[in-house]
Amino acid sequence: MTVSDLHLPAVTPTDSIDWQAIPSPAFVLDESRLRRNLSLIQSVQRESGAQIIVAFKGFAMWSVFPLLREYGITGATASSLNEALLAKEEMRGEVHVYAPAYSEAEFPRILELADHLVFNSFSQWERFRPQVEAARAAGKELHVGLRVNPEYAEVETDLYNPAGPFSRLGVTRREFRPELLDGIDGLHFHTLCEKDSDTLERTLEVVERNFGEYLRHMKWVNFGGGHLMTREGYDIARLIRVVRQFREKWGVHVILEPGSAFGWQTGWLVSSVLDVVHNVKDIAVLDISVSAHMPDVLEMPYRPRILGAGDPPEQDHREATDAPAGFPYIIGGTTCLAGDVVGEYVFDHPLNLGDRVVFDDMIHYTMVKTTFFNGVKHPDIGILHLDGTYERVKAFGYEEFKAKLS
Repeated sequence: MTVSDLHLPAVTPTDSIDWQAIPSPAFVLDESRLRRNLSLIQSVQRESGAQIIVAFKGFAMWSVFPLLREYGITGATASSLNEALLAKEEMRGEVHVYAPAYSEAEFPRILELADHLVFNSFSQWERFRPQVEAARAAGKELHVGLRVNPEYAEVETDLYNPAGPFSRLGVTRREFRPELLDGIDGLHFHTLCEKDSDTLERTLEVVERNFGEYLRHMKWVNFGGGHLMTREGYDIARLIRVVRQFREKWGVHVILEPGSAFGWQTGWLVSSVLDVVHNVKDIAVLDISVSAHMPDVLEMPYRPRILGAGDPPEQDHREATDAPAGFPYIIGGTTCLAGDVVGEYVFDHPLNLGDRVVFDDMIHYTMVKTTFFNGVKHPDIGILHLDGTYERVKAFGYEEFKAKLS
């Protein structure tokens, strides 16, 4: 069973959207696409018996948290005090917290906010254990977990591989200290990055081999994120089966905390052409920045899709006298960074000042990683509602830029 096999809500066709009517630049979330993802996630949660929470590091657009609650999403995972506060104030469900390290200054507040608290190392657990035990003695209900590193991952990009050589994330089998497990009732691992359920199944085999003797003493296991269940072709039936089998085998509560799966293909970054310059090739300068507003394009790296544009022809396969197919442009951003460039695309019409250039799939991870580099205008945040109306929910100005600096 894959996404295409399910009866999911219809989505708004992109060719029916009046892009010129949307102020530029803007991140635009489409409510119909978000509801489609939430419907699927709700189905997986129901059929697998797992608890699925949203990872703020991938999707934290809190203006739509009421929709998440509508579809049975009961909590969020936070990686910092700020995210924990957002989870408590806006998600209003369980607060799951994990960070590579906690500071003495912030830990008391994190402890106060958390319902699930995961430590990255035994040294961190030993350091903060007295505070945890004191909170429990005072009546706080708190699940405490330890992140483990199975030393197995199928992640191609080192930047995103949490199980790579010398990783600081999680405890390996050879560094495991079972004598310190008293007070810990769960294990957490995270090794996936936008992967299918077959990768999860292979990962669990390694987790069981390395940590099976401790799993049977746990109440819960958190499978981390990276489960891209809303992507077309994802094997949902396998995910449901794998989760069910793990739950039944070990008698534990299973938690999944995807980020991308919530925001996958739910919206766009709408930009407009500020200028077209010529340097051997035509170059369109947009009112957005690749480095400031789409950093994963450079970090992953990957080539984003632009609505209505295609890839340039392969030069090696064309005769020198061939005319270019369509109108090719190098697409660049508006900062002074020389490498603030997406790449070359071919349009079916010449680009003119004010024309909209719409980047697809720009809600997950993109919005949470933006910066105010160069002080360029930060894109608005808006929602395209089911009835076709557009709502601007946030506009950024000078005060946000200034407040970040001192």
